[in-house]
Amino acid sequence: MPSSNHNDYLKIGDVARLVGTSPTSIRMWESLGLARPRRSASKYRLYSRDDVRLLKRASFLRKVRGMNAPAIVQTLKREGLVQPARDGAASAVGGRLRQLRLKKGSSLAIVADAVGVSVGFLSAIERSQMTASVSTLRRLARYYKTNILDFYDTNEPNKHLVRPQGRKVLEAGPGVRMELLAWGNTVMEPHLFRIAPGAGSGESYTHVGEEFLFVLKGELQIHLRGEKYSLRSGDSFYFESAVPHQWSNPGRSETCILWVNTPPTF
Repeated sequence: MPSSNHNDYLKIGDVARLVGTSPTSIRMWESLGLARPRRSASKYRLYSRDDVRLLKRASFLRKVRGMNAPAIVQTLKREGLVQPARDGAASAVGGRLRQLRLKKGSSLAIVADAVGVSVGFLSAIERSQMTASVSTLRRLARYYKTNILDFYDTNEPNKHLVRPQGRKVLEAGPGVRMELLAWGNTVMEPHLFRIAPGAGSGESYTHVGEEFLFVLKGELQIHLRGEKYSLRSGDSFYFESAVPHQWSNPGRSETCILWVNTPPTF
């Protein structure tokens, strides 16, 4: 386990110099799950030595082997340096997104341009090599005129009782796991969110409805129209989904949240 002393960690500029790339590339690789920096009290990214080693390997594969981002991630997964998404969740989402695109008759380039991602990244999501953040999934859902619930496998009948092992799971970007607690209901959409340290929603996003959340464990930082709210275990929070919102876990341990959307158009 790495020490929690911030002197053991490096800022993004130092990492960029060590790796031989730009801070922009470091942030891009971070979004692909190739690093999970902590945050200082002043919200600076703090990278561990393990992060640096992984990023150096990624840089080598790009510069020397000429690999693109999806190929780099796939190679690092084969080498056991990057863990794949759990429970086949990424596979289900990738396949469903490809079905929706083909049904709509859109090319990868058209969809990528519409939702503001690269063609390579979208292709990697569809091939289950990467996971998309909540904000990216929301933009994809809007493009396909559906909602994120459609990305889950909810074809089976509604259950009154859902045991932990029976929950539907969606990996929403590096470090964010959404567990659907009930389905088939036209009024509510309840989730258990598990958010790793430093992980979050990605960019801010909006949608129709209202949201209520209760922090079961850990910390959450949420931004609404430029205002920042810091939540801790035991805190609850309500807001209208039409307000641009962005959130992340600023702590050093996993955050667990009961998160309810109504109506289920998330």
